[in-house]
Amino acid sequence: MPDDARHFYDEMADDYHLIFADWQASVERQGAALDQLIRSLMPAERYPLSVLDCACGIRTQAIGLAKQGGYIVRATDLSAREVERARHEATNAGVSITFGVADMRSLSHSVEGNFDVVLAYDNAIPHLLTDEELDEAARQLFAVTRPEGVLLASTRDYDQLLEERPTMTSERVIDSPQGRRVAFQVWDWQEEEYVVTQFILMLHPADGWSMKTYTTRYRALRRSTLRSALERAGFHEVRWLMPEEAGFYQPVVVARA
Repeated sequence: MPDDARHFYDEMADDYHLIFADWQASVERQGAALDQLIRSLMPAERYPLSVLDCACGIRTQAIGLAKQGGYIVRATDLSAREVERARHEATNAGVSITFGVADMRSLSHSVEGNFDVVLAYDNAIPHLLTDEELDEAARQLFAVTRPEGVLLASTRDYDQLLEERPTMTSERVIDSPQGRRVAFQVWDWQEEEYVVTQFILMLHPADGWSMKTYTTRYRALRRSTLRSALERAGFHEVRWLMPEEAGFYQPVVVARA
């Protein structure tokens, strides 16, 4: 995972929630959807389940799932700043989560043991720009997944996006008690990679508009490419669930260890 991804999330840690219309509501909604999906995949006698969220960000899925009950959650991320904020948010939410800083390409060296469920949501894996990085991450994900456990990872729908090649996405005008803000992304395509610039504009009653920007690079990772990497790493029963099946806004790959 390139250094620009680490820098992107370190810099954006304090503002990440601003791209959501209601981040707290999203935490609750995603936690409930994850709980429903996991319960459809794992037998009741295995509960409570150990969960590793290895791309936890500022904690959207980790805290949402911990609030559901029945899960012992560990959360890691490449970004130390995001982990610091996630730890603070978990304390405020009153849930118990163990946090740490870890690179997806070396998880087994940073995280002890293995887990019933491993999560990598919100398009984290496409930060891996080469086949070698992807294969190493897949091997590490397999190494920390307990036998008969599951990996759940989400990506953007790149099979469709590679046809459309949008240049602007995720436009939102959000009115909140703190004021009006506008969030959108500009995408600059380079073959099957693209550079994302996240814009956040905020209206200050006394001073007018201010703007922040954050930039990173992604690989437009086709579903078949990720599936093959997971199978090479040892996962089986690899299948994709589209948003209407997974209850999540991105396609989710399910893989059994």
